[in-house]
Amino acid sequence: MSAIFAAGTARAESNSYNMTQGVTEISGQVYDLHMLIFYICCAIALVVFGVMFYSMYHHRKSKGAVAANFHESTKVEVIWTVIPIVILVLMAIPATKTLVAMEDTSRSDLTVKITGSQWKWHYSYFGEDVEFFSLLATSQKSIEGIEEKGAHYLLEVDNPLVLPINRKVRFLLTSDDVIHSWWVPDFAVKKDTIPGFINEAWTRIDKPGIYRGQCAELCGRAHGFMPVVVHAMEEQQYDEWLLAKKAEIAKAQQEAAASLTASLSLDELMAIGEKVYLDRCAVCHQANGAGIAGAFPAITASKVATGAVEPHIDVVVNGRAGTAMQAFANQLTDKEIAAVVTYQRNGLGNSVGDVVQASDVNQFKASKEGQ
Repeated sequence: MSAIFAAGTARAESNSYNMTQGVTEISGQVYDLHMLIFYICCAIALVVFGVMFYSMYHHRKSKGAVAANFHESTKVEVIWTVIPIVILVLMAIPATKTLVAMEDTSRSDLTVKITGSQWKWHYSYFGEDVEFFSLLATSQKSIEGIEEKGAHYLLEVDNPLVLPINRKVRFLLTSDDVIHSWWVPDFAVKKDTIPGFINEAWTRIDKPGIYRGQCAELCGRAHGFMPVVVHAMEEQQYDEWLLAKKAEIAKAQQEAAASLTASLSLDELMAIGEKVYLDRCAVCHQANGAGIAGAFPAITASKVATGAVEPHIDVVVNGRAGTAMQAFANQLTDKEIAAVVTYQRNGLGNSVGDVVQASDVNQFKASKEGQ
């Protein structure tokens, strides 16, 4: 048994240096193509270096070999031109078949729109009225080294993308700001998300499980904090999850509507606002509100956070064009926006003393829509 375990461990370690075989038919085709080309290249190297070393050894000067004196050979020119062409054609045939299959998004059972945004992913299930953001779930304390790093450090999210197995899933990929790249190695899917463009990809997962990836395009300061997590479920389990998710979204919408008539205390708003700030704002403005000079402005003692409240709400709701400050109108509820604005004005070294309620944010949005 120990020998079997050792062999399995050795095989796993050796595979860690190679391309993953994945859990989809396409990923298997990509892996087989990779190995085929690899072996062809090994065979070419073996032949070329074999001939070279044989010639060097058997036709060396110490054995009295005399170099031939000739200018050109049409026969040799033809041989070393035709043979590589034939090899390239033989390599191109399976490669083309695999590439065509990778791009065939027709006859899909499910379509998911994936939107990259600094620095999170937004997933929208077409025809299901289900959409949500997926953010890094690794705690700031783990990132700063205060707490121990978990098994999936920087590869864990609060809301994974949930997909069914044995169904063809079509992805439509775009971006809100800069170029990102949605990459899950186990699916052999890596596609850029480009502002103003829609790219397509697809997968059909064979095995249930949790599969992890990352943004594979350098997209800014927190590029390394933009993981991808996909939870693949049995088809019945997925259908049950979809119903539960719809109910969860409906409940959240009811709570958001109820919050418009609620009046929270400063302490309640500060508690909610701190969590929202650490999840959404700290990556740029720092956990202490100090910002980063020349890149991201400080919240502490800023004119926005200590000035009139309406411009402050406007910045959070609509963002600022031409900067990394995003619009959070569709990312946060009115209650969360009110809480984070209150937190910024009464925490992080600021002490304005005012309180912003969800109704204030809703009223601000309504006034802007009416203009």
